[in-house]
Parts: sequence; C-alpha cells; structure tokens
Amino acid sequence: MPLSLKSVPVPEVPGLLDGSEPIVINEPAAIALGKALFWDVNVGSDGVACASCHFHAGADSRTVNQIAPTGNSADLGSAAFDTPANGLPPGPNHRLARGDFPFVQSTDPLRETALYGFSGTADDVGGSAGTFGGTFVSVELADVAADTCSRSPDAVFHQSAVGTREVTRRNAPTVITAAFNHRNFWDGRANNVFNGSSGWGARDSAAGVWVKNADGSVTKTRLHLVNASLASQALGPPSNTVEMSCAGRTLAGLGRKLLMRRPLEHHAVDATDGVLGALGFSKPGAPQPALDTYYFRLVRRAVNPKYWSATQRGPFGAPPPAAPGARPLAYSQLEANFGMFFGLALQLYESTLVSDDSPFDRSQRDANGIPIDLTPVAVRGMAEFRNTHCNPCHVGPTFSAAAIHTIAEMFQADQNVFRDTGYPFSIAGSAVIRLATAKGSTMVDVGFAATGVSDDTQDAGIAGKDDFGHPLSYVPQYFDFLAGNAAGVLDPQVAQIRACDLGVPLALNTATPNALWFTQREGVISQPQPTDGCRIPSRRYVPTPAAAAAELAKPNSLRFVNGTDGAFKIPTLRNVELTGPYMHDGGMATLEQVIAFYTRGGTHEGASKNIAFVFAQTHLAVDPAMRADLLEFLKSLTDERVRYERAPFDHPELVILEGHGGDAIAAGPGNPPGAAVAATSAASFACVTGTNVPTRAAARAVTMSARFRQSSHR
Repeated sequence: MPLSLKSVPVPEVPGLLDGSEPIVINEPAAIALGKALFWDVNVGSDGVACASCHFHAGADSRTVNQIAPTGNSADLGSAAFDTPANGLPPGPNHRLARGDFPFVQSTDPLRETALYGFSGTADDVGGSAGTFGGTFVSVELADVAADTCSRSPDAVFHQSAVGTREVTRRNAPTVITAAFNHRNFWDGRANNVFNGSSGWGARDSAAGVWVKNADGSVTKTRLHLVNASLASQALGPPSNTVEMSCAGRTLAGLGRKLLMRRPLEHHAVDATDGVLGALGFSKPGAPQPALDTYYFRLVRRAVNPKYWSATQRGPFGAPPPAAPGARPLAYSQLEANFGMFFGLALQLYESTLVSDDSPFDRSQRDANGIPIDLTPVAVRGMAEFRNTHCNPCHVGPTFSAAAIHTIAEMFQADQNVFRDTGYPFSIAGSAVIRLATAKGSTMVDVGFAATGVSDDTQDAGIAGKDDFGHPLSYVPQYFDFLAGNAAGVLDPQVAQIRACDLGVPLALNTATPNALWFTQREGVISQPQPTDGCRIPSRRYVPTPAAAAAELAKPNSLRFVNGTDGAFKIPTLRNVELTGPYMHDGGMATLEQVIAFYTRGGTHEGASKNIAFVFAQTHLAVDPAMRADLLEFLKSLTDERVRYERAPFDHPELVILEGHGGDAIAAGPGNPPGAAVAATSAASFACVTGTNVPTRAAARAVTMSARFRQSSHR
C-alpha cells in the first residue's frame, strides 16, 4: 500500500551534526549557506546557478535550447540534431512544441511497439541548457558573475559561427525529496559516501579534506560520510563543462571567487523568505538584492573551525597563472576545503525540501490503509497503480525504491508493510536484488530499473563507468566480492549485500544441482553478513570464493548475470504533475504520454528490461477511464506548497536563461562572456514570499504538462 511521507525522517548523516566534533556546528547557518549557493548565478562560469536547471518544482521546464543530439551515446563525434516535427531545419536553439513529443512515437501509442512499430524515431534527448564551455583562465573576485575563460563556438552547439549554450545529455530530475535517495543522478554516480572533495566516495583515492591540528599544522584527511549522496551530487555540476563551468576551474578556485562576495548579490530576496529573509537588506514588500553578510562569514558560522581557521598558505596548492610569468596567490585552507562546505551546505538545504503535504499525505486512512479523503476517482487510480505493477518500483513514502535506507527502516519495523509489492526488500538495506529481466535471472541495483525508454546503445545508465573506468553498478562489485577479489570492490555498501534478501536465490545448501543457482556440487557457504531478519533464511548461502571465481570465468554464466543495461534510477512520483518533461531522456511531455508508455509495456526491448513489472497492460489500453483514474491518483501526490512555491520551497529571484535570440538556424553574438557566443534570452523568475499565494506560480507550475497535453497520447 502506498505510504505517507509525513513524520518520516531524512536519513541521518553520522558525524555531520553529531558526535564529539561535528563538522557542522550551526545547522541553520549551513542551511542558509546551502540555499544561497543553490540559487546564486555566481557559482557558474557564465551565469548558471544550480537552480537554473532545478527552479520548477525542483526540475527544469524550459522549452528553448533544451535538445542534446544523440543524448549520452558514445558516438558523440557524429552528433546531429534530428529534424523537428515542424519540418524546419534542426539546430540547437529549437523551441520545443507539442508535436515534438514523445520523441519516439509508436504507431499505436497504447499497443506494443514490437507488434505495431514506430511512426517516428529520434535519438535526441531533452536536457538542460548550461554553459557556453571554454577553457578557464581566472575567476573574478567581485561584481562580475562570469569567469574569465577562452571561449569559442562548440563543435555541436553553435549557430553559424556563434556558440550557443551546451545542453546536458539527460533530463534534470527534481531535487525535491531527493535527500532520501541512496544514490543520486540518473546513473547513481553521486556516491552515497561523501569524501569532501569529489562525488566519487571511497572510489577516489586522492580525495580528502584539510584539517587543522592542535599545533597549527594541517593534514589532509580522508572523509567518509554515509547517506550523503546529495553532497556528492552537489560537487558535479560546478566543475562540469556542459552544466556550469569552463574547463579547468577547480572547487578551490570557485571558493576564491565566492568567499569574499555577498551571497546572492545579483538576486532580490524577499523579506519573508523562510531561510534568507532575516539575513538580507529587504523590507516587507520591497525586495533587495544580496544578503547582509559574506560567504566566508556564513562558512565560519556554520562549520567547525578546524576546517577553515589555519592561517598559512602553501600546502593547499594554487590556481594556474592567468598569464605567463604570473605568480598567483596560494590557496588558503578555507578555499581548499570549499568543496566540502559547498557539498554539505547543499545537502542540508536540499534535506529541507521534503514534499510531505499532498492530499495523499493529509488523508486519513481506513482499516485497510486506504486514504479515505481522496476522491473516489483517485482511490480507484491507486488500486490501478497497484494492479498495473507500478508499486514494486515506485514504492514506500517517496514512491521510489531508491530510498533504500528509509525503506529498510520501515521494513524492519513492520515486515508486512510492503507485502503487496512483490519486491524483495531488506531490513539490512541490501543494495542489490535478483529478479527476472529479459536476460533471465539477473542481478540489479536496488532503486534502478530498465523499462525500455531508450535503446541500450543510446545510454548505458548505471551500467556505465566512473571517471576512473570502474563500473558504477554494485552488481559487478558483488560478483568480485563473492570471488574474493577485494580490488574489485569499490563501495563499502557492497560488503553489506545479503544473499538471503536477494529475492531469487543465488545459492542453496542442497545436493540437487541447478543451472540458475549454486548448490553443494559447486560449493556453498553461509553468507558472511548477519542473518537477523532474513526474508528467506534458507537462501542465506553464497558460493565459495573458488566457485564464484570459476563462475565469473564462464563466458555465458546463468548464475552471475548483470542486469543493469540501460537501467536508471527510479524517480519519485511526488509532484510528478509538475516535473515534466519525463524520463531520463526528457522525451515525454505529459503524464498521459507516460501512462501510454507503460500501457504498451515500454518502447524498446533492451537486454535487461524489467519484464517482471514492465509489460503490456491490455486492460489499460482498452479502458480510457482506468487511465484517467490512474492520472487522478498521480495528481493527488502534488504538494500545493511546491505548486505555489511556499516555504520551504520559496526562493530568491532568479534570471532564467532560456535559449537565444533568433531561431534554430541563426543567433546574434552579444553575450557578455565574449563575442564568440550568442546573446542569451532571459526572463526574471521573481523571488517569492514564504506564504506565496496562487498567482502566476500556478500557471508556470503546469507549463510543460498543460502546454503539451493532447488526447492522442502521441
């Protein structure tokens, strides 16, 4: 039964706010720091804030210059924009229209594509417009938002000889309620463990933070904060050359740019802002830009002094010289640790963005757990949500299996709480399961699924690699763990995976041989982890290291099958009415199109498609009333505070960067970063009060869904 999020705590990060020497000593100051950094355009190299891609219900509803050709395909060298539905020549500055969606169109949207075929295909994806790119030279220490960079038109994102903003290869997911996710980003690369200086957790051997010792010296020390994937995620975009940064800018360099500035110096802040109002210059009814402080002061208020109070320079490195012969000032400890401050501040701010006040959450429940205050249509839709196998993946109070820690705690308290989902949950929070996919009995990361949105060759998802060439998925690591190959285990969570919680057994202590699991013939032993609360105690066995190693050596193993091809993080359904476009490729504009997608059982038949839950729903195809009921239930998950941007979802002013003057063929130069790049079209996204009333926000909140809705489900 779907569950309310009210009173469900965000997973704790041990050592962040507690213990004998917590890192953050003033949580409200850290939250204020995080909110300011999230909305500040100074964070980007050319006017892009974190919020630029997450301003609309935590997601991105822009419609101009939002297309990335070939998406995340490895074949970026031949990238070319698909011809849009209007038949005009393609280009980077295209304005999306109703006819463009869905990007891949089935001949019969409600029937299996394998039988009825396609009426239109495309390999473009809907992402988020980011930076102009370029090579970093230096930061500006005051006033100017843009960094000094050497810029020229990108090979793909340009109009004639004028560069346009580049576009990310995936759709921007909502940040609201993301604090519950075990890992973040669509491919899970934002590690659950925060190391203080990158998003890669324990995988990054060079990671660490500088700590001041009692004698005044400093030591670079490893940091290991669990349940901190939002901090890991936060460090990606500010250094990403498509999203926010010129190539070569470091987090320490970003610290140098920001620390002596007033937060939000280019943004009006309402006096009633729930976090920032008391820190600004604004009076009621008269918003003013900037906060009455500096970033370095917020850091000092928020963070343990041992991470910023060293007086020496030198051990922390220095920025590259801006000109031949120049001798740049070495970094301070405050600057060197800026990545840690940035990540943890955003983690704490985004942890306040919990959407738990939808009609679904507010409703009373009857003895069977049915929310009786919902409309009869929505109640029928909830039943259909379960009947059509939505709930095994969109499960728990966040409506996502990616909330591993929260689901494990709820399951530990009541092992019947998820009895109707058919999903093998674990009180230990095991991060891998074994279930049926198109490959057979496969291992899949919990919270990720291949549903047939795109072809496997277009985007590997969690089957991809990290920056060091290692697999993002826990699955191949678990195989190495069982085979005794310690070098192949990169993430500490892998050692906690319990065989007794996998669902389909991996090994049984029986003499009867079986091709799909290990038996006494190959050699089995009891799992090394505790067996308390095992779902099925008889499945607590794993292969011996020798048996596992022998199985790994087989070219066509049936026991060790990796089912992560084209698998992506399962998104929350909270506020899904507001967060279009949908899917990792941004290829569906309306919830009607999403429902049609699942009605036909997905679009593509990938190698690891989750056939246990994603298959043609023929009853939905022939009954539009059922589809309407399901849509009504999904809308009951909308929190009106999110729709109308009320606290904690209020915000400072933001200038939205949406495309360039001209069209998909031509644009004129004139952007302040340089003559080689196009002038950006911009619109003000005004600051709002903490008690915002239903005005313009209502119209904006449904822009994507309402603008592109059509009865044909195209």
